Amino acid sequence: MRTLLNIINLGVKELRNLLRDPTMMILVVYAFSLAVYSGATAVPETLNRAPIAIVDHDQSQLSVRITDSFFPPYFTAPILTSESEMDRLMDEGEATFALVIPPNFQRDVLAGRRPAVQLNVDATRISQAFTGSGYIQTIISDTVAAYAERHRSASGLPIDLTLRSRFNPTLDKTWFGSIMEIINNVTMLSIVLTGAALIREREHGTIEHLLVMPVTPFEIMVSKIWSMGLVVLVAASLSLLVVVEGFLAVPISGSVPLFVAGAALLLFATTSMGIFLATLARSMPQFGLLLILTLLPLQMLSGGMTARESMPEFVQTIMLAAPTTHFVILAQAILYRGAGIDVVWPQLVAMAIIGGALFTLALLRFRSTISEMT
Repeated sequence: MRTLLNIINLGVKELRNLLRDPTMMILVVYAFSLAVYSGATAVPETLNRAPIAIVDHDQSQLSVRITDSFFPPYFTAPILTSESEMDRLMDEGEATFALVIPPNFQRDVLAGRRPAVQLNVDATRISQAFTGSGYIQTIISDTVAAYAERHRSASGLPIDLTLRSRFNPTLDKTWFGSIMEIINNVTMLSIVLTGAALIREREHGTIEHLLVMPVTPFEIMVSKIWSMGLVVLVAASLSLLVVVEGFLAVPISGSVPLFVAGAALLLFATTSMGIFLATLARSMPQFGLLLILTLLPLQMLSGGMTARESMPEFVQTIMLAAPTTHFVILAQAILYRGAGIDVVWPQLVAMAIIGGALFTLALLRFRSTISEMT
């Protein structure tokens, strides 16, 4: 009973310290509100108002048709310019695409020749450059084919292909981006808050005060884990319900309590990881460097940004030891596909085992650090 009371009292102390730290509070609020919203909506999934310049050496009916084919919302109104002016527009970033239509273009098309049309792309704008190049090629090909055949017709296929998109019928990027932003921020903040709490104790000298009190390293560590984990869990739950389901209007198919239970197991593992990293670091700058080395692989290789199946097999195998890998699988199954515990129980068990191992490792390291200080 005394151990439990010590853990509760120490955890309440950690919550009070966090409330008195405006920087950390602003970080928590931002990470689960504006960061989630902007992460889901900042990058459009389709081409949007891309600036294009056109150098028309032909001045024919066909070249005018091609020019008129570029219209909002995919492109801005085309800028008709010369070749020298085209270079300036691209150099100054005023045009992402520059199309050069050669002389006698219409005559060569009608004669059955294959005239070359030059497309210059500002590849520094990678999202627009990649998507827009395909759009422009399709627009030019369709316009030229329709003009050459004097009509627009769709070639018939020998089969009827019916496309049905499950779990995201409108192929809306915000459905994916918002959930993954929450998962990434849960991982980041749980490590940051617990690690910063321990380093703050060391820098302020309060860890020595705790050592002369009738508390054990186990109680100190568990109090930091449950208090910081609770803050992140509450913030993530509110973000899921208010930002994702409310402002972004993303439908949640599965059980939110089951998702929260999975998030609690993830937090058990990641907060233990935060304690372990804090025992290795001697200051906040060192902790920040360790955080970068740890957080980037957890976010990039866990299947949230890139499908695990497209990664090398040895990376897939190694990342099975990361709790975020199993949480990404669990979160997508529950929130997107409405899976129940009968589907996600392997991920729950895996996160519990990984969390137990990380907790044991962190506790051993924390006891070792405490003994060095005494």
